[in-house]
Amino acid sequence: MSHKYKIVGFDADDTLWVNEPYFRETEMEFCRLMKDFVPEEELTAMLFQIEMQNLALYGYGIKAFALSLIETALKVGNHQLSCGIMENIIRLGKDLLNKPVILLDGIETILSKMENNGTRLIVVTKGDLLDQERKLAKSGIDKYFHHVEIMSDKRETDYQKLLSRLGVAPADFLMIGNSLKSDVIPVLNIGGSAIHIPYHTTWQHESNIQAEQHHKYTEISHIDELINILDL
Repeated sequence: MSHKYKIVGFDADDTLWVNEPYFRETEMEFCRLMKDFVPEEELTAMLFQIEMQNLALYGYGIKAFALSLIETALKVGNHQLSCGIMENIIRLGKDLLNKPVILLDGIETILSKMENNGTRLIVVTKGDLLDQERKLAKSGIDKYFHHVEIMSDKRETDYQKLLSRLGVAPADFLMIGNSLKSDVIPVLNIGGSAIHIPYHTTWQHESNIQAEQHHKYTEISHIDELINILDL
């Protein structure tokens, strides 16, 4: 990838900082709260089904997840749950919103090198607007980015609209992220380039996706590999 890109986009959650492990920890706590009602495997399957049904209404993010937790609990408990259990489920959502923002290893070094190299960096993420803005502010790396785009989804049309507003052709755009479904395939389909950095914990909705071999697609195991790939 010797091409000099006009814009390089970074996904946020599980690309810049830790995110999905917090959701899995919360899901485990939810299962412990509901253990007297239904086995864990059945509960997690039901929760995922309800999350998928709610995507069109709530979109992505912690608040959407918390609402799906509440709906799942009400369904499992046949609307007979105690106020204490419901209060604890609400607490799980609030605790998730207050998790610390922990940068992934090597991120700030790479961002600094790219900035010094004259690369124009942007964040391209999806989820709840307020939560994503909060995390970026707490991360301490917002200073490296010229633009932040918080989308309701990451479809081909969403990327096309973004690049049109920024005045950049897809051929001059590189996207870096942990999700093949959201960060790689849509970008390749519109003529952009993409680098996939798999993360050890991936949401079921984003997993089980395959990317075909493509001359504008690269997969790396660690962010440090960008130094050689992008000649930083």
